[in-house]
Amino acid sequence: MNAVDRLSVFKTYKLYVGGKFPRSESGRVYEVTDAKGNWLANAPLSSRKDARDAVVAARKAFGGWSGATAYNRGQVLYRVAEMLEGRRDQFVREVADAEGLGKSKAAALVDATIDRWVWYAGWTDKIAQVVGGGNPVAGPFFNLSSPEPTGVVAVLAPQESSFLGLVSVLAPVIATGNTAVVVASEKAPLPALSLAEVLATSDVPGGVVNVLSGRTAEIATPLAAHQDVNAIDLAGADQVLAKELEIAAADNLKRVLRPQPVDDWAATPGTDRLTAFLETKTVWHPTGSLGASGSSY
Repeated sequence: MNAVDRLSVFKTYKLYVGGKFPRSESGRVYEVTDAKGNWLANAPLSSRKDARDAVVAARKAFGGWSGATAYNRGQVLYRVAEMLEGRRDQFVREVADAEGLGKSKAAALVDATIDRWVWYAGWTDKIAQVVGGGNPVAGPFFNLSSPEPTGVVAVLAPQESSFLGLVSVLAPVIATGNTAVVVASEKAPLPALSLAEVLATSDVPGGVVNVLSGRTAEIATPLAAHQDVNAIDLAGADQVLAKELEIAAADNLKRVLRPQPVDDWAATPGTDRLTAFLETKTVWHPTGSLGASGSSY
């Protein structure tokens, strides 16, 4: 067959919920265009039902993921970075189209994104040593504080940084043992939907990350009000929407991370997002005594 006569196979982008790739239950899609307005693909237009299904999947996965060792979570995250490296060219194209960048700038962003995964993979078994420890107390007790994941976290991905910004807000959530429901950038969701394919073919258990695309406000509103969502990151919300979501989140005392201005997503992020969705558990235990001398352990 002459190559000129061949019909291209267009990619069908789907949601990622519970380790599977469903279409939106509403059957709706919306057009995604590049920076010049050229059509790229039809992305699923998620509904409130899709958001609820994603929360159910995230809650189901929470026990196994939070109960895994920190070392194991680090190995899983590193595997994601390996898979991203193997699909680097695809992500360079998608980021270039999504953000209106030249190939070299898009490649630099993709490289920074892969490095960000590796960076967070290295933190999984170290963050407890930074924010936990033994506390001196007046009495014969051990007093130990250790961090624990908050639970199911809704993550509104940044609107402008479709890939590096997305990973910068998602990776710390799952690195610390939480599970996530991600609302992709409304205008540039394709890198997020492709990231879901990487997660599905790496070692991340189904349900740990769930990716939804569509209208940010439409999806975020039921997530903010959902009684089984423990926290929400409002990185992708404008000030008006963020205020509405914060009010809705107060109903079950969710942790809320309000939008923070970020000049450069490639800058070293520090540990703020790692600690944003951690709880601190403090345990007291009597030291006991050893023999008549009264020494204790």
